Amino acid sequence: MAFELLTPDSCAVALIDYQPQMFFGTASHERTTILHNVQAIAKAAKLFQVPTILSTVAAKTFSGDMVPEVQSVFPEYTPIDRTSMNSWEDSNFRKAIEATGRKKIVVAGLWTEVCVSFPTIQMINDGYEVYVPTDACGDVSHEAHERAVQRIIQAGAVPMTSLQFMFELQRDWGRTATYEGCMDILKEHSSYGIGVRYAKSILGAHASEAG
Repeated sequence: MAFELLTPDSCAVALIDYQPQMFFGTASHERTTILHNVQAIAKAAKLFQVPTILSTVAAKTFSGDMVPEVQSVFPEYTPIDRTSMNSWEDSNFRKAIEATGRKKIVVAGLWTEVCVSFPTIQMINDGYEVYVPTDACGDVSHEAHERAVQRIIQAGAVPMTSLQFMFELQRDWGRTATYEGCMDILKEHSSYGIGVRYAKSILGAHASEAG
């Protein structure tokens, strides 16, 4: 695996099973923290025009639709609904990933031990590089989440965080086209946003110049 930084034109994102029923069973993290983190990923992907795949499991019969906090970022996308726990075993999901033409895939979802680890392991086996923002994933217990993260790292996945994904795409605050979008994400979904708002109120327009 080549250890290179992600760029907007080298990666794709897959957001898997962010649905009410899956959230109900999540106990490894505070649920609203996961919700903020996946929104940060989704909005960063949208900002940097990174191809994004949404997928759900049994949306109409058991788990519910993709949560609106994620779906609203991509109102034009219809999530790929599956019966399989492992999204990589769903032909429509596989075709969507292949259609991006990207070999670096950022995967996040609920739960880590199944809906994240299963496709991650198989995608790596099929020649993809997989990056997992673990703070946007969750599981039925801390133990379940941690064992899953260990397993995917052993398989070759690269762990990261949600904001790291955004920062890796931006990399230079002098890139003005996406600067304000990044600031908006920080203000809406991170504690650092408190400082951003404060700096803007004190320094005004100069806050952007200060970076």
